Amino acid sequence: MVRTPLTPRERERGERLGALLRTARGERSMVEVAAAAGLSAETLRKIETGRAPTPAFFTIAALAGALGLSLDEVAALATPPEAPAAAVA
Repeated sequence: MVRTPLTPRERERGERLGALLRTARGERSMVEVAAAAGLSAETLRKIETGRAPTPAFFTIAALAGALGLSLDEVAALATPPEAPAAAVA
């Protein structure tokens, strides 16, 4: 199976998600947060560094729960702002 390349917007969303998770994790270790979410530390590391920019919904939900974030917060903060519409000449 060939995977469709990610769009720039999808890559940016992955980067924003990673930054959000790193910030929310604060001083807690990656191992601690990953264990609380039922994930491996390597999975969390890949998401935080953008190497896994499109994690599964249930992975995001588990991380949000472990970090005390609502899914609404995660969606709002990880979604890049809309690009301004091109001016019509």
